[in-house]
Amino acid sequence: MIRRVLLAIVSAVSITLLAAPAIAQQAGNQQLPRPANILIDFGAKKIIKSSVAGDAGVVGRLVTANDPVRVASISKLVTAMAAMKLVDEGKLDLDRDINRYLGFSIRNPNFPNVPITMRLLLTHQSSIKDGIDYIMPLDGEIKTVLANPNAWQETRAPGSWFSYANLNSPLIGATLEAASGERFDKLLARTVLSPLKIDGCFNWQSGCSVNRRLQAVTLLRPNGDLAKDPVVTAPEACNLVPATDGSCDITRYKLGVNGSAFSSQGGLRISPADLLKIGQVLLNNGRPILSRKAFTEMTKEQWHFNGENGDDEQGYFKSYAIGIHRLADKQGNIWWGHVGEAYSLRAGLWINPKTGRGIVRYVNMVAENAPVGHCLDVCP
Repeated sequence: MIRRVLLAIVSAVSITLLAAPAIAQQAGNQQLPRPANILIDFGAKKIIKSSVAGDAGVVGRLVTANDPVRVASISKLVTAMAAMKLVDEGKLDLDRDINRYLGFSIRNPNFPNVPITMRLLLTHQSSIKDGIDYIMPLDGEIKTVLANPNAWQETRAPGSWFSYANLNSPLIGATLEAASGERFDKLLARTVLSPLKIDGCFNWQSGCSVNRRLQAVTLLRPNGDLAKDPVVTAPEACNLVPATDGSCDITRYKLGVNGSAFSSQGGLRISPADLLKIGQVLLNNGRPILSRKAFTEMTKEQWHFNGENGDDEQGYFKSYAIGIHRLADKQGNIWWGHVGEAYSLRAGLWINPKTGRGIVRYVNMVAENAPVGHCLDVCP
């Protein structure tokens, strides 16, 4: 599992920093940064309140709401938004066999006659499971990865079972590339990030401004060990998983074949101040990215746990739309969004369509054994 518009108004709003002067923690003789802890409470047109505290993974470097951070599986929601944009453009049919886009066959070997569709992939009902690694080298091929029988449910046919799986994502990425003719990172920049004036990117590729990498929040384990995105002191050799020969030549990457290089499952680097713009798209019925028809389809419940139609992961999942986790809070209010959890970070982007309120929240340096949560009311 995961733990496993008014954009001019938004961009003009100054996020108030409530952080006190940095006071380093101690771990033995090692000085540690204070965990970053950010909350932005927003509406469709404005920020309601915000709090920003802690360090950006470096002692004494105060974190800000404009610093990009790897938001883990919240990336899936943004990827789904790009998919729905392609639906709007007439380039993608959610219910078409993805093999017709890819040009090669992807099937659950246990159900060879049942097609896999983008709808099934985006709603975790494809019968793919996280039984193998979903990260592959720059020159890897998704068809080779999915030839492994451990990637598939043995007794659950596509469309019959919900099982949250990161391994869906590279196949989503490859299919989006095949349908659009655009490289994944460039597609996401064109369809979502650039129109919203978001200075973000997947795995530090196109979409981010020059030197944006220098502003990144370094993700650390609670003991100070590096988890992701180290401080940049010299040009990095490679921002991608190298090819099998160790090279980082992007020309080795083939459209519609790999789908993994830009980490559609969790590689989005985006600041909280920019992430709330994604939430405001949801609060504004898809505007200015999606048509009302595409937005309605994206947010409509596609799966609801009935006790025997999926793995709810001990109550964690109850309802899912297209790239959107639907969550009921303690009062029974329904929220749309997604949680992000990886590399000792816990994050959440949630909006309440009834009240018109949204929340962006994250904390880092979280212990791996901390209780799993949705980061709606609080992050661990």
